[in-house]
Amino acid sequence: MSGVKTVAVKTDEAEMRVDRWFRKHFPGLGHGRLEKLLRKGEIRVDGKRAKSNQRLKAGQQVRVPPMGEAETTAPDPGARPKKQPVVDEALAEELRQRILFMDDDVIALDKPAGLATQGGTGQKTHLDAMLDALRFDKLERPKLVHRLDKDTSGVLLIARSAAAARWLTAAFRAKTARKIYWALVVGEVKPRSARIDLPIAKLPGKSGEKMAVDFDEGKKAQTDYEVVEQLGKRVAWVALSPITGRTHQLRVHMMERRTPIVGDGKYGGQEAFLVAEGLSRKLHLHAREVEVTRPNGSLLRISAPLPDHMMKAWQFFGFDPDGGADALHEVD
Repeated sequence: MSGVKTVAVKTDEAEMRVDRWFRKHFPGLGHGRLEKLLRKGEIRVDGKRAKSNQRLKAGQQVRVPPMGEAETTAPDPGARPKKQPVVDEALAEELRQRILFMDDDVIALDKPAGLATQGGTGQKTHLDAMLDALRFDKLERPKLVHRLDKDTSGVLLIARSAAAARWLTAAFRAKTARKIYWALVVGEVKPRSARIDLPIAKLPGKSGEKMAVDFDEGKKAQTDYEVVEQLGKRVAWVALSPITGRTHQLRVHMMERRTPIVGDGKYGGQEAFLVAEGLSRKLHLHAREVEVTRPNGSLLRISAPLPDHMMKAWQFFGFDPDGGADALHEVD
């Protein structure tokens, strides 16, 4: 994205309307976006607010606000038009209400369980298609920098600029960004804290994506965990921090310990559903916290409250949701 600049009106542009002048110089700039920039006073002529029908004079100075790459590039007439995602306004408003934190660089969203982060086969509704609803005052479209599984709720960071996307992506790749999940699992977890180091690979020939521990073909997968509360051999509240980011990593690693996450029928089968207790069949896995260091050295730490179905489980088993705040914070 280019910064603010001032452009002189050329002699052959005299008497040209402001809106037509912008269409000439920025062919990808939509009419609605242009009108918004004019209303906000971000476009000026000789230091004064401009109107779309205003006629320009040679030599006048036009203030041009920052423009995205798509707005400076003319559409390819031979290219097939991209199908624009249909924005669900009710969902858009729900997402805006679920913002945990926002500044010039980052939006921290409490993603609801059941909403996919990105599209896929047969997946029409997903967060990536809704990002324009989270643009607010920015010209740039927000960008995803990491993902959560569809059935996992909790903190998801979204970059508000290309620059923010670069440092956030770098932080996740370098593993300097840290994520802590809370899960309710079936059974007794032993030992009470450890690092699970089991490689994971996609199972061949399976309909739908399913992963498994594979010592021959699997990719390195590591998870730190700590038991926050253990209720006999019945259930445990566990804090999990993935060191690597393999698909379904936490779910596979917990199942390998014979302690499947409650509601995870895909990996735990019927054992994962606590029907007698009347608990929800939803996955009881929540991205509780994300911690990342900004380029200026300051620490950004965001946490999300438990979703309703997990809060009901915590109440049923007598767990205090404020009691796990320190879990895994001592792990190097």
